[in-house]
Amino acid sequence: MEAARAGEQGRGFAVVATEVRSLAQRSATAAQEIKVLIGDSLGKISNGSRLVQHSASSLEEIMHGVEKLSEVIGEIATASQEQASGIDQVNRSVTSMDQGTQQNAQLAREAETASAAMEEQSETLSKLVGFFRL
Repeated sequence: MEAARAGEQGRGFAVVATEVRSLAQRSATAAQEIKVLIGDSLGKISNGSRLVQHSASSLEEIMHGVEKLSEVIGEIATASQEQASGIDQVNRSVTSMDQGTQQNAQLAREAETASAAMEEQSETLSKLVGFFRL
């Protein structure tokens, strides 16, 4: 009503006042939407930070597991080398035993040959001694 009394200028002021009120309401609504968006962004940032921390923790566990696995593989390699060394020693012992067995077999053959020769000589000597009867 005040604007109607003021005339043409009052109507212009009323239009401007209405526009200012409308802009203020839209600004308040936009500010409220921005506040909601900021809150949502903070929540997402917080969640992302938690996920990053969880990922870092998981990576540390993986690295610890890899270190343990590396130690176990090293122990297996050492044990394999020791086992190979033991097998080599057993192989050398078996070879040495085989050589000893072959030498014993050769000596047995030589003893058999010597025994046969002594038996022949014994028979010959018996015949010769048999010639001298008392």
